[in-house]
Order: sequence, then C-alpha cells, then structure tokens
Amino acid sequence: MTTATVEKLREDHEMPEPSAVSGKRNFRISPAVRLWAKIASIALLCVLFVVVLVVGWFQLSTYLDDRHTADARTAAVDAASVQVVDMLSYDYENVDTTLPKAADGLTGDFRDEYLKLVKDAIVPGAKEKKLTVKVSVQGAAVISASPDSVDTLMFVNQVTTSSENPQAVTSGSRLRVSMHKVDGRWLVSQLTPI
Repeated sequence: MTTATVEKLREDHEMPEPSAVSGKRNFRISPAVRLWAKIASIALLCVLFVVVLVVGWFQLSTYLDDRHTADARTAAVDAASVQVVDMLSYDYENVDTTLPKAADGLTGDFRDEYLKLVKDAIVPGAKEKKLTVKVSVQGAAVISASPDSVDTLMFVNQVTTSSENPQAVTSGSRLRVSMHKVDGRWLVSQLTPI
C-alpha cells in the first residue's frame, strides 16, 4: 500500500470538524403520514376525554350517593325516634284515637299489622286495665343505611301504670326499627324487639 493510498483512506474515514456540521436536518414526512398522525392524536384526545368524563361521573355519583346516605341516616333516626314514641305511648282514656293516628307514620304490611294489633289487643287491654304507657327514646344508632332505607337500633324506656299497679314501673328495651322513604317521608316498615 502506498503512502498516497493510506492518505486517501484516512481522508475518507475522518470525521468532519464540528463547525462544519449544520444544525438543520432535512427530513421529509409524507402527507399520508401527517394525516394519520393527526387522526391518531385526535383519537387519543377523544379517548382521554371519555376516560376523564367516566371517572368524573363515577366520582360525582359516589359523592352524591354518600351525601344522600348521610342525610338519610340523620333524617331516618329523627323520624324513627318520633314515630316509636307515637306508636308505643298511650293513655287508656284516649288509646282508641291516638294509636290509630300513629299508623300514619307506618308503611306496607307493618301498618296493617299494627292497626290490627291496636284494635284487637291494645285498646281492649288498655281500657280494661286502665293502662298508661309513656315511652322515651334514650339512644339510637344506625345499623345500615342507603339513601331510601335505614335500619336503626333504638334504646327506649317505658313507664307503665295500671289499675292493678298504680305505681309506675319502668322497663327498658331495644328495638330494631326499619325505616323506608316513601314520597319524601321516612316511614316505619318494621319494628322488632331485640
């Protein structure tokens, strides 16, 4: 190999000086590739928008459901406290008018059962024994809740007087009270002693 050939090979393999390299590159993108890139980016934005909408709707729905359930817990316990007192308190002198009025706060089959019990057992027994019963709610807790149905646990005290026992007798009990929202009102659908 001659010296001229070696020089020629060196020149062919040498890197150009940094000042000789241009910062601009001439890449050409075809119009079809540009069109597909625009379509792909628009599709990606649409998918992201739909995902954001779905996640937002889910979060809002969960928040509203939780808010309605929290409101239901408070309103149902308040209504149950009033209704339990109305259903269980009576005086033998007006038992036949006060207890049937309490049925306005009941719903479903339980309402019919309550009215039958009042008519067949409570009114005759209260008049015969001159019973007076006063009930007070001492505490209440929510067992389970949804926006239109709440189960509560109620602690009640009952003070009873009668012709046989004129001195007041106090007793306590626990009740499971199921409440259902009907036409915007919280009504008792079941009352079970525990």
